[in-house]
Amino acid sequence: MTAAPRRIAMWSGPRNISTAMMRAWENRPDTAVWDEPFYAYYLAATGLAHPMAADVIAAGETDWRKVAAAALGPVPDGRPVFYQKHMTHHQLAEIDRAWLDGVESCFLIRDPREVLASYAAKRTEVTLDDIGMRQQAEIFDTVVARTGRVPPVLDARDVLRDPKGLLTLLCAVLDLPFSDAMLSWPPGRRASDGVWAAHWYTAVEASTGFAPYRPREVALDDALDALAEASLPHYHRLYAHRLTA
Repeated sequence: MTAAPRRIAMWSGPRNISTAMMRAWENRPDTAVWDEPFYAYYLAATGLAHPMAADVIAAGETDWRKVAAAALGPVPDGRPVFYQKHMTHHQLAEIDRAWLDGVESCFLIRDPREVLASYAAKRTEVTLDDIGMRQQAEIFDTVVARTGRVPPVLDARDVLRDPKGLLTLLCAVLDLPFSDAMLSWPPGRRASDGVWAAHWYTAVEASTGFAPYRPREVALDDALDALAEASLPHYHRLYAHRLTA
């Protein structure tokens, strides 16, 4: 009997290392990936003026029920592992969270001050919901309530400091073999990248692996600083559960 495919849902906010993490999983020979499958639905439902919004909507599925069904459906190319890169803020309140029962949720977090400094460089107006930390905590709580278990949490800083150690640990928690192929990949754009890659993925397209972590001083204006303060409780709550090598 053929084993059921493993569906890994990695929940992140924007301006994290989520695309690099997707590259790492895509470089495994056993894994297919899906880049932000709910993005077109999110933009169509909210009408938000994101970069390339019309292109994203045209290229994607705008019915969340169909997206959720596809996330639980056949895996591309029949691969045994289906890695799905999800943005937490794309899960609007109307989405029935029951679909989460069909995936193994993991969480990728990053210090909100670093997130906001990076995000503000790409968009001039930023709200608390744009960076997804409140939604990340809600999804985390939902997964704990539905499974009775604390799902794996990775902090971006830890991953960049020790990619092999943290990915080995994540794979062990998921009961999957670690592969050294996860540590490096060819540069360039992928067919699996969303159409929004042209705006958001410049650094990742030039990368060949996880960049070393570099501490930096982050200076935020008053408005962004207030968003960071509002996000910190959500970040710290998940940070307390992070995997450590």
